[in-house]
Amino acid sequence: MKLDQPWLMKLGGLGIATWLRHWMSTIEYQAAFYDQTVNPAHIDFTGPAIFVLWHEYLLSPIYLWGHCNNSLLISQHRDASWLGHAANHLGYDLVHGSTSRGSTTALRRLFRKSREMNLSITPDGPRGPRRQLAQGPIYLSSRLQIPLVALGLGYDRCWRFNSWDRFAVPKPYGRCRLVASPELQIPSALDRDGIEHYRCHVEKLLNRLTLEAEAWAQSGTRKQEQFAQLRKPAPLAKRRFDRGNHQRAISWSKTMQNVKLDS
Repeated sequence: MKLDQPWLMKLGGLGIATWLRHWMSTIEYQAAFYDQTVNPAHIDFTGPAIFVLWHEYLLSPIYLWGHCNNSLLISQHRDASWLGHAANHLGYDLVHGSTSRGSTTALRRLFRKSREMNLSITPDGPRGPRRQLAQGPIYLSSRLQIPLVALGLGYDRCWRFNSWDRFAVPKPYGRCRLVASPELQIPSALDRDGIEHYRCHVEKLLNRLTLEAEAWAQSGTRKQEQFAQLRKPAPLAKRRFDRGNHQRAISWSKTMQNVKLDS
């Protein structure tokens, strides 16, 4: 039996989602936000935002922020599709593709989703290099004028896959720590040099936040601004965004017809 049959992958995704609900519920989650309103489950979150995090820590946001009006960019690779179906069962919308391979199609889909949803991107996926940020999220943020939010995560104890990203699975009853940046507003209409400048800036920031979260989780200490990050949906009133960008949307859609990102 082929493992990439659609019905089997959906069934497998349901099994993974069921496992995640139980396994990840044993973890203690604490978060520190430089700006609390960038939390998609917060009552004052206005959105939309583009959330970026390293691929290896994808399990925690999938568990915590289902039903928070998030659309996740997921690779079309078979292994990623299993996790994508699990994320869908847990309340995530999905966009299949990447911002490097077949970038134009994926970016068009992300653009349509951005009218009503947050976007979640692992910018070193789907094949790495590990913890190196691709240009796609910078380009998307610049064109759409949607701010980026960098999410650093860390576990005190975890198993690591022998994969390109050293994918992390937290051990039961451990600690997960999350450190989030404030909104990062990327200037509009950046050229290639501008995109590369901000790519380097966001990559350094995301790595710094990740190292901070990992050290915090392993130390077991408290931060003055920390709070428990609970699994809950976004407030109903905040699930749709009225961005008033219809004319800009039409203009940007036309430019996408002739645009491709570098691999």
